[in-house]
Amino acid sequence: MIPAEGKRFCGEHGQQEEENDRKRIPCPLDPKHTVYEDQLQKHLKKCNSRAKPKPAYFVQDINAGLTDATEVPEEQQLPISSLSKEELEDLIRKLKKASKGIKPILKDQMLSHQALQEALNDPKNGESAFKHLKQQASILGYMEKLHLLGPGRCFIEFGAGRGKLSHWVDIAVQDAENVHFLLVERATTRFKVDGKHRKRDYIFERLQVDIQHLCLNKIPILEKEKLPVVGIGKHLCGVATDLALRCLIESYATQCNEINEEPSPKRFRSDKTDIAFNSSADKRSGKNVTENWKPVAGIVIALCCHHRCQWKHYVGQEFFRTVGLGPVEFNYFQRMSSWATCGMRETITEASTIDAKSKDHSSDTEDHEQAPNRIECSLDSLQGLLTVEERKQIGHLCKLLIDHGRIRYLQQRGSC
Repeated sequence: MIPAEGKRFCGEHGQQEEENDRKRIPCPLDPKHTVYEDQLQKHLKKCNSRAKPKPAYFVQDINAGLTDATEVPEEQQLPISSLSKEELEDLIRKLKKASKGIKPILKDQMLSHQALQEALNDPKNGESAFKHLKQQASILGYMEKLHLLGPGRCFIEFGAGRGKLSHWVDIAVQDAENVHFLLVERATTRFKVDGKHRKRDYIFERLQVDIQHLCLNKIPILEKEKLPVVGIGKHLCGVATDLALRCLIESYATQCNEINEEPSPKRFRSDKTDIAFNSSADKRSGKNVTENWKPVAGIVIALCCHHRCQWKHYVGQEFFRTVGLGPVEFNYFQRMSSWATCGMRETITEASTIDAKSKDHSSDTEDHEQAPNRIECSLDSLQGLLTVEERKQIGHLCKLLIDHGRIRYLQQRGSC
């Protein structure tokens, strides 16, 4: 800040002027800067730190779940390495009992899509870019398999970041009519790809809001168009997946079904796409899918970072209770889920070597999963009780159990 003419100090330090009897005080909105006391009220009206008006679709904690859910106090969240051999064996016994009979619904396979073939074959892409392109191509491959890439859709990308996934979906649907994109991201993001699509007929709208507070019913484009929604996500780490599911199923699908007692909203007879959820049920009942408009057409989310799940937001709490588990077991299972990637090293002593090569993107493991995995695996918390391969299997069981709770949540609400 530049001092005013004839002054020694700038406005921020003006109170240090000997002849100045005006007092400066910390701004009550942000004490990092000060303001003249006699101009406080005027400053509060224009301060950049003042609370900005919330958009219509912001509803505090609408997707938070049970706010009074019993969470394990932080001081009681003991590290796994501190558990006795008997306590650890009891946890593993509970895990195996609860997951007995549960089988993965999807086979572990990598699909692809022609929209990304040119990019995948571009030699200019490095290993990191190539890895992400393969993941995006696989997500689009599953969307095509579920017949979700068609006209008359609103694609909502949760945790959009730069919006690359929506970018490729846009290329995949090409010139399909009446397609809209909503990119949900709570953080400000640089190098967004949205600008490439602003001249297109499609609508690309970015919503800077936490999924926890997002009410889809109050987004103008969804209120107006009444299009079936397709929820997508590539990096919905841990708890964000649960928030997104609740956002789609409870704050949107449920409310839409309650509100729409009138004749069904506009349908597109030219669209022969099946609704991904409920399609098999509709076929069994002999109903025509196009005659039963559903607010949520499908959900395609790449699940990751189970160690970042939180019990209070987890959608599968009811399932956990039915198998005799609660917040304490969940707290351990979500941390033990990181053992699933312990297989990246054969011995604990290799951890330091992997740390030195942490920038190497050749591993199939997601970048954002590697840091906690190194901590869990390198501590040798099992004290020789289990081999690395056994830990890896237990980690996969933890992920399977957590994800099965999410599937049961969708099934109970008629969305799977």
